[in-house]
Amino acid sequence: MLSAQSNKLRQPQLNVDARSAERVAELFRALSDPNRVRIIAALLNGELNVSEIAGAIGMSNSSVSHQLRMLRQIHLVRTTRSGREIYYALDDDHVVDIFSRGLDHIKHG
Repeated sequence: MLSAQSNKLRQPQLNVDARSAERVAELFRALSDPNRVRIIAALLNGELNVSEIAGAIGMSNSSVSHQLRMLRQIHLVRTTRSGREIYYALDDDHVVDIFSRGLDHIKHG
């Protein structure tokens, strides 16, 4: 039997089609890698280039570029160009929300 509190937290059931289920799973796979999580955390403060991200999290430029490629493919980060330099930023506020809620969740327990 569910308690009154857990009953309040329940959301309406959503029907999820196969494509949506795959995309949500892909999102969580992307967030399952600690290096990608650290890249997202570095980008919380704004746009950075590969070298700045690498320096902030202690990884090589090539490793950061590899991880950024995946994060771009699933629309967690976006790019802007300034001359010859490419800057990376979180794609939108949903990414910040997902990341923040994840941190809140682990700190809660």
